[in-house]
Amino acid sequence: MTAARAAEMRRRIRRPPAHWSLLGFCLTTLLVLLFVQGVTVRTIGASATPTTRSRTAPLAGSRPILTAVHGRLVSRQPAPGRRIALTFDDGPSARWTPKIAAVLRRLHVPAAFFVVGSQAVRYPSIVRMLHDDGFELGDHTFTHADLASLPGWERSLQVGLTESALAGIVGTRTHLLRPPYAASPVAVTPAQYRAYLGLAEDGYLIALSDYDARDWERPGVSAIVRNATPPGRQGGIVLMHDAGGDRSETLAALPRLIARLRARGFRFVTVSALAGLGRASTEIRASWSQESRGWLLVQTLAVARFVTTALTIVLIPIAALMILRAIFVVVLARRHARAARRQLHDPTFRPSISVVVPAYNEAVGIERAVRSLVTTTHPEVEVIVVDDGSEDETADIVHGLELPGVHLIRQANAGKPAALNRGIAAAGNEVIVMVDADTVFEPETLSRLVAPMEDPGVGAASGNTKVGNRRGLLGRWQHIEYVMGFNLDRRLYDTLRCMPTIPGAIGAFRREALADVGGLSAATLAEDTDVTLALGRAGWRVVYVEHARAWTEAPSTLRALWRQRYRWSYGTMQAVWKHRAAIWRPGEQRIGRRGIPYLVLFQILLPMLAPLIDVFAVYGLVFLDPVPVIAYWGGFNVLQILLAAYAFRLDHESLRPLWAIPVQQLVYRQLMYLVVIESAISAMLGVRLRWHHLDRTGEVEVAREI
Repeated sequence: MTAARAAEMRRRIRRPPAHWSLLGFCLTTLLVLLFVQGVTVRTIGASATPTTRSRTAPLAGSRPILTAVHGRLVSRQPAPGRRIALTFDDGPSARWTPKIAAVLRRLHVPAAFFVVGSQAVRYPSIVRMLHDDGFELGDHTFTHADLASLPGWERSLQVGLTESALAGIVGTRTHLLRPPYAASPVAVTPAQYRAYLGLAEDGYLIALSDYDARDWERPGVSAIVRNATPPGRQGGIVLMHDAGGDRSETLAALPRLIARLRARGFRFVTVSALAGLGRASTEIRASWSQESRGWLLVQTLAVARFVTTALTIVLIPIAALMILRAIFVVVLARRHARAARRQLHDPTFRPSISVVVPAYNEAVGIERAVRSLVTTTHPEVEVIVVDDGSEDETADIVHGLELPGVHLIRQANAGKPAALNRGIAAAGNEVIVMVDADTVFEPETLSRLVAPMEDPGVGAASGNTKVGNRRGLLGRWQHIEYVMGFNLDRRLYDTLRCMPTIPGAIGAFRREALADVGGLSAATLAEDTDVTLALGRAGWRVVYVEHARAWTEAPSTLRALWRQRYRWSYGTMQAVWKHRAAIWRPGEQRIGRRGIPYLVLFQILLPMLAPLIDVFAVYGLVFLDPVPVIAYWGGFNVLQILLAAYAFRLDHESLRPLWAIPVQQLVYRQLMYLVVIESAISAMLGVRLRWHHLDRTGEVEVAREI
């Protein structure tokens, strides 16, 4: 390898390619889409019209079609006649608008549909249908907002966005505007007057209604027909709704209303015709840039709707999976605990043990680890420390101990699997125990760990890894994770006989089983997962011994934790991919159809979806009803605390650390799923990593059972 290539590899090993830009872009895009969707949906007002007259009505006595002249709103409508315009607000509605339009087409009646922009982009095909059928389209703001309550810039945005939406959907812009919450001139307040005047001065034709603003569509078909019929020979604008609730009575009354008005001599026209204008005056062909911007708006909101809908749908199975997993884990863990209590081992079974300790720059904790191994109550134990090219005093410390039964092997740095294989080759016994160099054993641990190997079908045994430095918040979080995550899962795996991982901190192996799978491979970063999956595929049983405890030093900084979990996650993905054939090969179903799918689902796929859930939770708090979101989060924490309490009880641990679980959900969980995402991206890009060394502090405390 050239020096330049070696330098490049070191750079990639120490600092894997920064995929944060890609991840940040994806999350930012998601946030923007959710924000856009939230703003365009959350602020939509109720479909209604005022029910009382304004006490001070600046437009009292005016006709309902208004324009701006010399700083005032004046009627644009010619002298009354026996002409009438039907108008429909708040749509389009996927349920009611096509039905109403079908009645109008069948009876050959023109009408104007004042569309809400956010609804138009939701149902663009309906808007195109209305336009193609010759119906007039008007602007009813983008989110059915009260224009009088908005600042000028937002007022213009509400109207302009709807215009852009129409330009993107049908290629035209409308200057016909009906403001929400003000149906007739007598209901317009001074504040609304000022808002409408500004819009009229921008060229919009304000179209209100000839009738007192009453929600008369609800009482019944007869009331609709009666109240919508001009009392005299006066014509004008009839305001109805095609969305915003149950419009079945409106749909039923429409043919009778049209028949009654025609019987009285009224002629149906468009709003623009009622104002004495041609349709070309209110419906203007959009320019290419306007149409392009409108198309982009429509497509962006379509994507935003898809994302929010998909997230809503995804939340349901995820919640169900979490609950089912909790139940499943508790049931199997309980079964495992009962089986462990009933199981009796032959006290005379005392096989000779070779303990292999791979070490790389472990000067801080190597002495304590080795001493804990030689002070075991188990007879006939040899300890082989393989110094893998350490650059500190690791080898000298081991050599200086001069402990009986401890052997030191020095080799050039070749990686953890190579160090383990070197130690296994030098071992003189049939039972091999592999131990990390930062791990402290209890005196009874070795005897308990190898006890299940009296069964010739057991090829390996996993011990119970405990966090020895749990004083700080980070250590406490890892302690919770080890007990309620790793150990509960190992009980489940043991019960189902599909153990995928024996931790590097404590694991016993039958030499015959290791030889059967070719020893440890350097093909993945998770050599422990790799060899365990291989043992399962070869037909060997792997068990979990909960009372064989080993106290390990967990990372004490976020940076160190990231490096460790990044290697674990990346290596797990490599191991799963390497052993994927077990899924369909006969005789390997326990690993292939139980262990690997569970591993992929709960350690890879669900963590990768976690950011979406968190982002959607923020969306729900801001734009939706926050109560269900808070209830969901609270229920999740309650479930986690109950699950953790049971796991802590099984492990004979104090429940005091469980207060940190809610805080853990806000910080630690996010770090873990970001690790999984980064690992997945690295795996797809083929980034190569090597065995990382973590800085040690030596602060490992061996606690007693409570």
